Amino acid sequence: MKQRTLAWFIAASLFLGLLTPGALGQKLTLGDVPNPKVWTEGEVGRYGGTLVVGQISDPRTFNPIVTQETSSSIPLSYVFESLVTRNLDSLEIEPSLAESWSVAKDNKTWTFRLRRGVRWHDGKPLTADDVVFTWKVIFTPGVQTSARDVLTIAGKPVTVRKIDTYTVQFRTPDVFGTFLDALAGVPIVPKHKLEEAINKGGAEFNKTWGVNTPPRDLVGTGPFVMQQYIPGQRIVYLRNPNYWAVDKKGNRLPYLARFIILIVPNLEALRLKFQAREIDIHAFRPREYAEAKAGEKAGNYTIQERGPAAGTEFLVLNQNPKGIKPPKLNWFTNVKFRQAVSYAIDREAIANQIYGGRAAPQYGPVSPANKFYFNPKIRQYPRDLRRAESLLAEAGFKKGPDGVLRDPEGNPVEFVLSTNAENSERVGMGNIIRQDLAQLGMKVTFAPEAFNVLVGKLVGTFNWDAIIIGLTAGPEPTTGRNVWHSSGSLHMWNPKQEKPATDWEAEIDRLFDQAQTTIDPKKRKELYDRWQVIVSEQLPLIYLTTPLTQYAVRNTLGNVRRSPYDFGAIWNGEQVFYKQPYR
Repeated sequence: MKQRTLAWFIAASLFLGLLTPGALGQKLTLGDVPNPKVWTEGEVGRYGGTLVVGQISDPRTFNPIVTQETSSSIPLSYVFESLVTRNLDSLEIEPSLAESWSVAKDNKTWTFRLRRGVRWHDGKPLTADDVVFTWKVIFTPGVQTSARDVLTIAGKPVTVRKIDTYTVQFRTPDVFGTFLDALAGVPIVPKHKLEEAINKGGAEFNKTWGVNTPPRDLVGTGPFVMQQYIPGQRIVYLRNPNYWAVDKKGNRLPYLARFIILIVPNLEALRLKFQAREIDIHAFRPREYAEAKAGEKAGNYTIQERGPAAGTEFLVLNQNPKGIKPPKLNWFTNVKFRQAVSYAIDREAIANQIYGGRAAPQYGPVSPANKFYFNPKIRQYPRDLRRAESLLAEAGFKKGPDGVLRDPEGNPVEFVLSTNAENSERVGMGNIIRQDLAQLGMKVTFAPEAFNVLVGKLVGTFNWDAIIIGLTAGPEPTTGRNVWHSSGSLHMWNPKQEKPATDWEAEIDRLFDQAQTTIDPKKRKELYDRWQVIVSEQLPLIYLTTPLTQYAVRNTLGNVRRSPYDFGAIWNGEQVFYKQPYR
């Protein structure tokens, strides 16, 4: 889209005007949704307006079951919903499409009562058949979904059956201590729209609802209906007029008339769009904090500081024999090689140069943002080139007079490092790491590429050497089972193993299996403390730094509450409203 067209589109949306809730006749009637979700937090808002945010990559899919990356999951989070959800203020699990639930004395039988009156965007009612159908999709062979990893215990699936039109009952193979967390990550999909596709098999379903699908064909229950997608430009949503949640005065949500995600080429473009007032909410990079804070009054925004990021950034070396061959496979599967790489990385330089000092070194899979599960007593790797060289020597690597590091067979250590080119922070990390490893005699070719190409290699072809990337993380580590269990689809260094390739991976499998069936959070913490120690010693992922988070929100907006756990999504988007016209 040309700049003039974009400016017209945004400007036109600003003139929609703002009305009081009553003016639109938005009160729910008893027969409509007998028991709507009531938001008791936040202000009572006003109807109208268009919220504009941005992201740096196009989605890879519009199928919420198969998505594994935030470039897809964030745009879909406004369209599809789960039975339960996590309030990112309180971090408590709350009702969503299910209005209530109970668990039997055996802690294996869960009964959920669906919220009556909830309708799909095409007007069809949500029923128990949709929940049962979603489970059929997840466990159909060939469907590429991380949900299967999380909903499996000791190789057996969580099952569900229909009790009546608005009641479903789940049966877990064993006690499932974090079952509600698992459900919070499972979007319910419409049987009447997707049954034909799944009946053709998992491979066909994976292609269903691709990015070429007309947006109006995407039928969810969420607060916004996708109306338009123009690759490389924008995703446009309209307000769902039949949404099932209300504010504390009974006014139907959401307040916004429209919602737009602008797709821009990189982080710098995001910042410029915000400064030009074309974007309403923006996550400033840590090194931009001083400038952003100083510009609050002139820019009519407020910085919300939310502490350390909950997600993680890391370097991963490919250990998958289906994607990489010797001699690289031999290097990357050698723990002393990985430890040497970790000792060589200057995390302090990353923190200072990339994040302007607003970051700290990280050595394990849990961010300090997760105050309960974070284990500070793990192995750490402050920069130490002598220690790195010693470890390489122990593993048989030698640096010759030419300054080139060679393995025990005499092969020079050379490999390609990549990251997503749209993320200038990761590109900066890659340049620092390339230089750090060069001091050990390694020849690292740094080759950033498009995010979706990178993800395709990670979860598809497996043809890559080393990648700098990141992962989201919830308050409960169990939801990362698809990453940490050796059979997991996102066990990226060597995914979907039929049996653990190493003893330490087998131990992590046991820890996650045991944690799944542990109800007591304190006992789960003991298990996860051990997991963090193993990861810090074995380094399947070499963690880099934890930056601080800071979000700029226009003062014209109300009820915007950002969280370290929202990973770019406006988690309470149905509550957001304009206090006054944008300009």
